[in-house]
Amino acid sequence: MSRLDSMLRRLTAQRDGLNWAADQIRGLSGDVLDIGLGNGRTYDHLRETLPDRRVRVIDRVLQCHPSCVPPEADFLQGEARPMLDQLADENSPIALAHYDLGFGVPERDIAEAAALSPAIAAVMTPGGIIVSGQPLVGFEELQGPADIPPGRYLFYRA
Repeated sequence: MSRLDSMLRRLTAQRDGLNWAADQIRGLSGDVLDIGLGNGRTYDHLRETLPDRRVRVIDRVLQCHPSCVPPEADFLQGEARPMLDQLADENSPIALAHYDLGFGVPERDIAEAAALSPAIAAVMTPGGIIVSGQPLVGFEELQGPADIPPGRYLFYRA
């Protein structure tokens, strides 16, 4: 499979997974959290898909497309752990989180996701959904949409 085809499959799985997760949280209260803003595509999709929810964002730097800059109050700039701790202190429960951090080194990415899992758990509302590109620990793993190949994206319930 070409790298282009692989990227298209990943982005389609991401979109379909986020749409599925948005449906799963319809009855839950809480905000949405995008952990890893990047260029802002996912943030833009989340704010469009869930227009009645506050979408918070965590990233080390703000370098997204100009049309995807979150409001200052919703952008938590810095390392993920202290930003998650800050959210936990604010007591603003998260109904849907998207985890998309990484260094591009699989072993390092997996280790970081595992280390951040307790901090993610601390901000989630009970029954909330986490969509992740990396394996997380301490959550109930869910099947997710049937059309997403196993392992392409991961789905969890808090």
